[in-house]
Amino acid sequence: MKHARASTRSSARTAVLAAVATLLVGLPVLATARLAGAGAPVSDGGDLQAPVRPRPRQTAPGFQAPIATVCSDAPRMREVPDPQPSAQDIAAPDTRTRRAAGGPPMAPPPMPSPAALAAKAVVPSRVAHLDHAAPVAPVAPVAPVPPPQRTQGPVTAGVVDDNADFAGFRQFLQRHPEAAGLGRDLSVRQRLRVVDAQGRPVPDAEVTVSAANGARLWARTDAGGQAWLHLNAFDDQDSAQYRVVVRRDGRQAQAQLRRGQKAALEMRLPVAPPAGAARLDLVFLVDATGSMGDEIDKLRASLQDIVRGIGQLPARPDVCLGLVAYRDRGDDFFVRSWDLTGNTAAFQQVLDGVRAGGGGDMPEAMNEAFAHAVQALAWRGPATTRLLVSLADAPPHMDYPRPHYDQTMLAALGKGIKVFSVAASGQDTTGEIVQRQIAQYTGGRFIFLTYKDAADPGSGPGRETVHDVANYSVDTLDELVVRLVREELAQLPQG
Repeated sequence: MKHARASTRSSARTAVLAAVATLLVGLPVLATARLAGAGAPVSDGGDLQAPVRPRPRQTAPGFQAPIATVCSDAPRMREVPDPQPSAQDIAAPDTRTRRAAGGPPMAPPPMPSPAALAAKAVVPSRVAHLDHAAPVAPVAPVAPVPPPQRTQGPVTAGVVDDNADFAGFRQFLQRHPEAAGLGRDLSVRQRLRVVDAQGRPVPDAEVTVSAANGARLWARTDAGGQAWLHLNAFDDQDSAQYRVVVRRDGRQAQAQLRRGQKAALEMRLPVAPPAGAARLDLVFLVDATGSMGDEIDKLRASLQDIVRGIGQLPARPDVCLGLVAYRDRGDDFFVRSWDLTGNTAAFQQVLDGVRAGGGGDMPEAMNEAFAHAVQALAWRGPATTRLLVSLADAPPHMDYPRPHYDQTMLAALGKGIKVFSVAASGQDTTGEIVQRQIAQYTGGRFIFLTYKDAADPGSGPGRETVHDVANYSVDTLDELVVRLVREELAQLPQG
């Protein structure tokens, strides 16, 4: 079934991408190219020329700093309507056709009501200034939805680190010319590391990078006190020098950064390591259209294993979990979210109620859902490690009005949210470019599902993939997520 759905979506690509040709430059045939030299030491690859793309200048942050002190004891759901629905979607929301496939009208499978998705009363939560969400009214408690039967066999996945092989990432962009019309120019980056007086990493330090022309970048250091600063993503004039200011706990330091300098910029900030247990905010951003049924079932079945594994890590983190599910215009819902909660059992019941359905054309409402996850959820404030796991098998609708993912990934870095992008079966080249740009800019990893036969997702777990990667390791998806979280938290300084 998964293979049939993926094939249907693949056949729709040409017609859909033609509709957004003004946004994309070139549409080459999808090929299974292989990276050469993946896993090489970090290198800026100065002899390579990245694709040319428009370079907007950023002068305002476009986000609010994470300020929550605790997470909720019950999942808080909100419905995010399509801010600009078409007349056809308003007139017939339940008879959306598979436009590109030319099939008969298809009513998406019904989703459980909001009441059936919560074990406790749903309460409205705050909405960030860039969010279009409308709070959902409180509902009475209902019996939990019984969890579905576990899917047979594990889901395997590979992972690559485009920041560890930056030259390879630039070569990937060169092999796919449509990257020139997508996102930001990520071809130039500098490494920043913030340490305390003893040389230990300073996590979650606020970073501001300013050019004389008014261009500015905002970031937060990760658990290892590090941030990658992509200069061309915010400065359109190739400034030769930048002023860098770092702050935390009322302390501040500043330094000058030269464009093109080989060594990382290391800055000292005399602050104490965070006290108490490590705090982890972990949010899942999930494409919930019909072709994602297998991945959602696996995530639902393995969440307890993921949470249990994270809880047993040496850091013993204080974990809060959140979920954002999205479909597309004309579907049963556009975007739904459940804000961060520390109640693992209640969150599991929410995930048990999420079902895949709807869809039709290839792109989905990923832009809007990504913006909602970054801007509207109640991420906790200082001394928190913030991770977003994005699971998708389709690119975003770039023909919808903003927000677009490129602006949201700048906000994510400013809020200290690291994104692990997971490409499911059926993801095309455009979607891979988008997912890898987001992961690379925020300091995360690109993850992709693997199969025994790369061309047949129904062939079962294996090591093969259609994505443009090489020299990757493979593990089950749940064990891979736990490993990446463990590696992230292991970088935290010990008090």
